[in-house]
Amino acid sequence: MLYDTIIRLLEKRNFKVIKEIFENMNEADIADLFGNFHDNEDVDKRDFPVLFRLLPKDAAADVFSYMEPDMQELLINSFTDKELEDVIDDLFIDDTVDMIEEMPANVVSRILKSADTQTRRQINQILKYPKDSAGSIMTTEYVYLDKSMTVRDALEKIRHVGFVKETVYTLYVTEDRKLIGVLSVLDILTSDDNDIIGDIMQTNVITVDTLEDKELVAKQFEKYDFLALPVVDKEQRIVGIVTFDDAMDVMQDENTEDFSHMAGMAPIEDSYFKTSVFKHARNRIAWLLVLMLSATLTGTIITRYETAFATVPLLVSFIPMLTGTGGNCGSQTSTMIIRGMSLGEVKLKDFFKVVFKEFRIALIVSVILALVNGIRIYVTYTFFIKDKTDAPFLLAMTVSLAIVATVIISKLIGCMLPMAAKRLHLDPALMAAPLISTIVDTCSTLVFFNIAMLIFDIHMI
Repeated sequence: MLYDTIIRLLEKRNFKVIKEIFENMNEADIADLFGNFHDNEDVDKRDFPVLFRLLPKDAAADVFSYMEPDMQELLINSFTDKELEDVIDDLFIDDTVDMIEEMPANVVSRILKSADTQTRRQINQILKYPKDSAGSIMTTEYVYLDKSMTVRDALEKIRHVGFVKETVYTLYVTEDRKLIGVLSVLDILTSDDNDIIGDIMQTNVITVDTLEDKELVAKQFEKYDFLALPVVDKEQRIVGIVTFDDAMDVMQDENTEDFSHMAGMAPIEDSYFKTSVFKHARNRIAWLLVLMLSATLTGTIITRYETAFATVPLLVSFIPMLTGTGGNCGSQTSTMIIRGMSLGEVKLKDFFKVVFKEFRIALIVSVILALVNGIRIYVTYTFFIKDKTDAPFLLAMTVSLAIVATVIISKLIGCMLPMAAKRLHLDPALMAAPLISTIVDTCSTLVFFNIAMLIFDIHMI
């Protein structure tokens, strides 16, 4: 294993071979290797900066940008001022901003001190935008052209400045800083040297505002298959671009947040092992308390209808099956609706359309489940338990009708709650499996006992 080889070479202080290995590795793979090194408690952390200094100069900044914040902080604290300045100079602005947002104040102060005046100004420009906005994830490093340029002029500019820009695949045409057109490197390469940029550029440019929600920005990448998306201010002046890799990071963060909400937990920013036991417990306990206390409603209902299960004790044995079926049906529906809203397939204006569709689905599913369970109950209590009364038929009818009602209610709740949350500007994922299951448990138990009292002609005392 490569990691073990590096450790052995490091112990022997064979830095030359380590450096040769790094020269043939991808930057992301090197960052993963450094992560393993950093997480290994048996390794001397003082060797961590030594390893970093063995990296090729042109790869060091890229490896650094792939690292976790705690690894970056350890390195920064070990860097000389010159080493820190070299890394900051080679980092893209958006990567520097991401790093700064995760660092303590004393480290941030040192980073800004090491950056040149222009870099500090660009960093401060991005930091002023709200955390969840397009402006907060954009980079100010892009290639812009003048519409009067020839293709030859454009190629010369790309050769001159392209190596310090985050992307050169998409080029932006500006006039008095206002975005008036866009073209790709392919357009440049397939055009004649004397062609004018203004003649070959596309004027129908899709942009996002600096204050646009970053999740909506990420969806634009999914819709249009962009590599980069220009960010403009209210006067249509281009202030930066969002690149594909940053959009993917946003999608990953949003998916993680949605999964956390759907599991009834507060989202965590660090990885599983880097989050303390206390923080894990704190993020989970709030929803567990809410769900536990709300579940007492089911117990209250059972207590209120003790006459029913005192008359027909078997009724109690079907409660877990009913609540479980209802919870599963509600979870299925809520998952589909939340996913649909996330992808833009389901919109708030489709509320009644969705409700009607889920009602029809619930009818089909509930009838099939009711028939199968009704037959099972009737056959079991008639032929195996040999109950010669009409109780097996009444019991099968009670449970079957309760299943129909439970499935319909759970699917309607499962589609309505996420859409209601969206209407109230809440995360639809909050209305996922745990909460829906608790609500459905209460409703299904209430419906079940009311049906049982009606069929078995039981009266409340």
